[in-house]
Amino acid sequence: MEIKSYQVGEIGTNCYFVLDGETKRGCIIDPGDDGARLIEEWEKTGYSLSAILLTHGHYDHTTALPELTAAYPSVPVYVHREDVCERGQPAFYQCMPSGNVHYIKEGDTVAVGGIVFTVLETPGHTPGSVVFQTKDALFTGDTLFAGSCGRVDFPGGDWGAMCASLRRLASLPGDYRIYPGHEWTSTLENERQGNPYVRSALQLGQA
Repeated sequence: MEIKSYQVGEIGTNCYFVLDGETKRGCIIDPGDDGARLIEEWEKTGYSLSAILLTHGHYDHTTALPELTAAYPSVPVYVHREDVCERGQPAFYQCMPSGNVHYIKEGDTVAVGGIVFTVLETPGHTPGSVVFQTKDALFTGDTLFAGSCGRVDFPGGDWGAMCASLRRLASLPGDYRIYPGHEWTSTLENERQGNPYVRSALQLGQA
């Protein structure tokens, strides 16, 4: 498994290409902006695009979606139903393109070549936030950052739910490489030990 990271958009959202060298298939996680650039970079890989995965529906993780689905109309998009734009929802949720959209929930799996992603529901930043777990990697979106966690002051944010999600991630057995939606990578063990939000959530869980 090879992981390529690109910072896109005005606030530098992390977009990930996850590539399976054995099957020459891969996926894109959180195409936040710069669609033409992402398409160009994808074509350079020479891999077949199997899926587009969204950790949540905020605009800074989904803005390039219309360009990508226009360029790759048969590629399925995976997103939690709670984070799909409908009439009356805040503008920072992305309205999904019509067609090949699949709604995911806790425990679902998405196969990309020989790589299998398991969906972990992690509400808090948004009601439909998810983490994609595969092999030794967690793609955490805006749930867990290196040394921090996602904001909960947007509509749909919930601090209690965020604490429960952080406890849930911290309780996963073993260690994982953390690929967050913003800034730099980390490890789950580093976040268990040094992230004040994770430590606070764990303490609240023991109260």
